[in-house]
Amino acid sequence: MLFMKGSPKEPRCGFSRQMVEILSKHGISFSSFDIFSDEEVRQGLKKYSNWPTYPQLYVAGELIGGLDIIKELEASGELDTVCPKAQKLEDRLKMLINKAPVMLFMKGSKQMAKCGFSKQILEIINSTGIDYETFDILEDEEVRQGLKTYSNWPTYPQLYVKGELVGGLDIVKELQGSGELLPVLKGEN
Repeated sequence: MLFMKGSPKEPRCGFSRQMVEILSKHGISFSSFDIFSDEEVRQGLKKYSNWPTYPQLYVAGELIGGLDIIKELEASGELDTVCPKAQKLEDRLKMLINKAPVMLFMKGSKQMAKCGFSKQILEIINSTGIDYETFDILEDEEVRQGLKTYSNWPTYPQLYVKGELVGGLDIVKELQGSGELLPVLKGEN
């Protein structure tokens, strides 16, 4: 969390601008708070942190410091270990796809499908007795759009087994009809 003068898009002092540039250059994920928007926070944080100036950078609730400290950490190469990187979408998608051996990206959840196609695929997978996890694409627009491109599959639901795309409802119905669904879900083919 960066307490600064202004916002990352419109810093209102040179130190805040430099801090945003350094964090952005290193791909560090951060939120910000404009100290000009709340005088109580502006004064209170100085006392709380025992740090008289802005900007102030916090990681996991701990004060890292101001611009001089961040410049020192950058020069020593420690900045990248102190601050968490923004997770790249592709890495995030791979992590989600591999969250469980059988992963279903759908509208809704196991407990409540929010579209007819998702409801049908749940019924089919539930009938196999195979354990699986779901991800509600309605809760995360970045994943919803990104996964279409990543998988080169334009619709939902999308079923993955051991990190590989099986397909959507039509493919799952075909596999069920041919008797191949259970071996596919077990990762046998």
